[in-house]
Amino acid sequence: MLMRLIVAFLFFLAALPAHAMMTIEIVGGASNRIPLAVLPFNDSLPDRSRSGAISSIAEVVAADLGRSGYFAMVPSSDSVSPADPKNLSLSAWKRRGADAVLVGQVLPAAGNLLEVRFWLLDAVRETQLAAMAFTTPAGSLRVVAHKIADQVHEVLLGEPGSYSGRIAYILKRGGRYELQVADADSHNAATITTSPEPLISPAWSPDGKRLAYVSFEDKKPVVYVQNLADGARRAVAKFRGSNSAPAWSPDGRKLAVTLSKDETSQIYMLDLISGEVTRFTRGGALDTEPVFSPDGRWLFFTSNRGGTPQIYKASLVDGNISRVTFEGSYNVSPALSQDGKSLAFVHRREGRFHIAVMELGSGQMRVLTDTIYDESPSFAPNDRQILYATLVNGRGVLATVSVDGKIRQRLSQSGDLREPSWGK
Repeated sequence: MLMRLIVAFLFFLAALPAHAMMTIEIVGGASNRIPLAVLPFNDSLPDRSRSGAISSIAEVVAADLGRSGYFAMVPSSDSVSPADPKNLSLSAWKRRGADAVLVGQVLPAAGNLLEVRFWLLDAVRETQLAAMAFTTPAGSLRVVAHKIADQVHEVLLGEPGSYSGRIAYILKRGGRYELQVADADSHNAATITTSPEPLISPAWSPDGKRLAYVSFEDKKPVVYVQNLADGARRAVAKFRGSNSAPAWSPDGRKLAVTLSKDETSQIYMLDLISGEVTRFTRGGALDTEPVFSPDGRWLFFTSNRGGTPQIYKASLVDGNISRVTFEGSYNVSPALSQDGKSLAFVHRREGRFHIAVMELGSGQMRVLTDTIYDESPSFAPNDRQILYATLVNGRGVLATVSVDGKIRQRLSQSGDLREPSWGK
């Protein structure tokens, strides 16, 4: 029953129609946003082609922070960062409604590199909150802009930002499937592999350098691991029957995979160095969708061993198994926060599939979404947002929701988007 429901859901998404370019729509926000002005960065570079790229730094930072739902962006199109931040009139920006102002400059550095400096200033108290510099090639200015947004987020909100992370997802268009990787803001999308047959279940390695995924290119599900730097890939699980649901161990040396080579779908441990495969779960139940806890002590997974699909956890020390979810008759697709304190999953209620989150310490659960078909939850690196796939007006898009359910965004592109995974 569990596997039929999962497969039926995947093929339902696979049948969605194709549409057009990745856009981001904010559909919610925090009740009290911080008024922030981001001024265009100052530069005096002789190479005007490089200088033109500098203007995008402030645009990317402002877009990141404005999209988050935590900040109210104060218009700054008529201002440019001063060469010396001490020359900025903070009182004037306070009158314009800004609580904080970000200014920056770009200078030439050795080796044909650029030095990007920024200052975050308190317009109310007229003090400096933070200052930092990055040295980077001109082609990596967008990456630096995301890192600046991370720093601003952390200083003003007291928690890390997640703007410099990357997302992986499956895109179906024109009868082909593509595994793509993009920045967290959906820019710089790159296709990792394509296939006329389905691709599913992308999973980031802990160091962000590899992706594991399942391909049906051989007319059956096979688990691959692909290096993002050079594109090299290898089939790591190609056994008789189904090979699916790869999940990385915290040290990146093993994969937990779901195999049906012996009997019903069970979870196995695959050593990526030796190739050794060890069975982990046993019995007549269907066990699938494994995920390691960040501390490496537990394996969470979906099973129908209790009669309905629920989430369980097994000790990686002694194999002891206990049930985690109890509310409702259908809870699948576990995802753990980076700190190991929260569990996100798909919860069915009144025939609809929603994203829910549970505090593992207390067992308290709350449903975060109200759409019809939501799948594949994945925590942001800062644990404050959850990325997932959903249906909007009959087509597949990616979406994010904050862990308190207040801030939501939707990302759409040409074609069907599904099975997202948020990496570092």
